[in-house]
Amino acid sequence: MSPYDIIVIGAGPGGYVTAIRAAQLGFKTAIVEREHLGGICLNWGCIPTKALLRSAEIYHYATHAKDYGLVLNGTMTVDNAAVVARSRGISAQLNGGVGFLLKKNKVDVIWGEASITKPGEVVVAASKKPPALPAHPAPKGTLGSGTYQAKHIIVATGARPRALPGIEPDGRLIWTYFEAMVPPAQPKSLIVMGSGAIGIEFASFYRTMGAAVTVVEVMPQILPVEDAEIAGLAAKRFEKQGMRLLTNAKVTAVTKGANSITATVDLGGGKSESITAERLISAVGVVGNIEGLGLEKLGVKTDRGCVVTDGHGRTNVAGIYAIGDVAGPPMLAHKAEHEGVICVETIKGLHAHAMDKAKIPGCTYCHPQIASVGLTEAKAREGGREVKVGRFQFRGNGKAIALGEPDGMIKTIFDAKSGQLLGAHMIGAEVTELIQGYVIAMQLETTEEDLMHTVFPHPTLSEMMHESVLDAYGRVIHM
Repeated sequence: MSPYDIIVIGAGPGGYVTAIRAAQLGFKTAIVEREHLGGICLNWGCIPTKALLRSAEIYHYATHAKDYGLVLNGTMTVDNAAVVARSRGISAQLNGGVGFLLKKNKVDVIWGEASITKPGEVVVAASKKPPALPAHPAPKGTLGSGTYQAKHIIVATGARPRALPGIEPDGRLIWTYFEAMVPPAQPKSLIVMGSGAIGIEFASFYRTMGAAVTVVEVMPQILPVEDAEIAGLAAKRFEKQGMRLLTNAKVTAVTKGANSITATVDLGGGKSESITAERLISAVGVVGNIEGLGLEKLGVKTDRGCVVTDGHGRTNVAGIYAIGDVAGPPMLAHKAEHEGVICVETIKGLHAHAMDKAKIPGCTYCHPQIASVGLTEAKAREGGREVKVGRFQFRGNGKAIALGEPDGMIKTIFDAKSGQLLGAHMIGAEVTELIQGYVIAMQLETTEEDLMHTVFPHPTLSEMMHESVLDAYGRVIHM
C-alpha cells in the first residue's frame, strides 16, 4: 500500500472532522479507530446524554402540565429501559452517519489500536477493548492490523474519566459517565462527586427522574469554571429542586454495601459526614489517552497527562501532531473539531489562525441550562481591566414568561474603555442555543455599539441578549 499523506489516530469528533477536512484539501488520508466511530462524544458523551436529558425534560413538563392549563389523566411513570434504549439508538444512528461521511470523503478506516514506532510510521494491532466500553463492529471495507506510513500523523485519542485513589469506579456501585448513561434501573438515591458539566448534567437528570441527589464539590462553588454569579443562581435553582449541594467538601473514603455505598465527606473545619446512597457517580474530570502510543519513546513532550502542542497542533517532534482532549483543555468536542481543522490547514500551508481558547463557548445541559464564553467578571477584574457589566433577568422577557420559564439571567461584561465584549454568561431556558450569538460577536470583535444597534426579533429569548448589553451602559428598556 502506498504511503498516506495523513493518518489520524482516533475517530472522535476531533479525529473524524480532521480526517474529512484533510481529504477535502487533497491529502490521501486514513483514520485509525479501536472501538467506535464518533468516539466518546457521540457514543458515550455529548449526544446520548442530551437524549437522556431530553427525556428528563419531557418528564418534567409532563409532571407540571397543570402549570400550562393541561390535565393528564393517569400516572406518569418512567420506563427506564425505554429511556436508555432511545439514547443508545440515537448514538447508533449517528455512528453509522460518521462511517458514511468518511466513506463519502474517501477516508480509509483502519480498525485497531495504533502506536507510532517512528515519525512517519504507525503500527496497528487488533483492539484490546476495555470491558466498560461496548464497541461497535468494524464497518465494512475497513482495513486491519499492519504497518502504515504517513508523512503527517495526528493524535486525536481523546480522554477518559479520571479515577481517584481508593474511590475507583467498579461499574456497579461507583459509576463513571459510562455506567450512568445505561443504568439497569433508576437509583432512588445518588452521590455525585464533582460538579463540572458532566457531574451537574447527571445530577440534574437523576434528580428530575426522582432520585435524591447529593453533589460533593471540592471548590468553593459548584460549576467552578463558571461566573460566580451564574453558579450562585444555579445553586439556588438546584436546591429548590431538592438537590443537596456540598461545596468546599471532598469524599475521602467509601464503604460498599450489598446494594449501597457510604461516602465519608470531609466538610472542612474538622467536620465530616457519612452519606449513604444506592450509587455514586465519579465525575472528577478526565485525563488524556496518551498511553500505548509510543509518544514517550519518541520524545514527544507531555504535561499533566496531555500532549503539549503549539496553537496549530504541532508537537515538539516533526511530523507528529495532537488535537482535541489529548492536547489539553478545554476538553470540548467543538474545540477538538476546530483544532483539527486548524492543524490540517496548517499542514497544507494555508494561513490558519491559531486557536483562541478565550472564544470557545462552554455549555451545560442541566435544568436550567448554563452557557458561557470569554472571561468571568472576576477574571476580567483580576486582569486589571475597568469593566462595565450588564444583566437582564428572564422575568422581564415576554417569550420566557410565555414558555413558563421566568427564572434565569443573561450577563455581559465589557471593557469600559474600548467597548470590547470580554465575556457573556447565561442561565435559563435554551441558553445553550443563544450563546453562539455572543461567540460570533467576539470573533468579529464587535463592540457594545454594534450590539446596541443590532435588531433582535420579537418575541424571542434573544431579546435578552440585547437588553443585557443595554444594561451595561445604563440604557436597559424592559427592566
